[in-house]
Amino acid sequence: MPGITRDEVTHLARLSRLELSEREVGHFTGQLNAIVEAVARVAEVADRDVPPTSHPLPLTNVVRADEVRASLRPEQALSGAPAQEQQRFKVPQILGEE
Repeated sequence: MPGITRDEVTHLARLSRLELSEREVGHFTGQLNAIVEAVARVAEVADRDVPPTSHPLPLTNVVRADEVRASLRPEQALSGAPAQEQQRFKVPQILGEE
């Protein structure tokens, strides 16, 4: 499998709007080649009769079922709020917008 070239790293950097020095280009070329080689080794091990998985063990969702239950009325929820407006919590403005 052909490796990543310095020209390809320079091209990727330009597309990403990154300014890389020649030293950085060389460094990243080596790192990217190591990643490509590692992926190629994994691909060699993968067999056609082994289905792709995200986890080696089967997982099940461990959440409870949704059920409708009584909740707080707006007055109860806002009872401890330092400030409220139109049945909502009022917080200090932080973005400078109105």
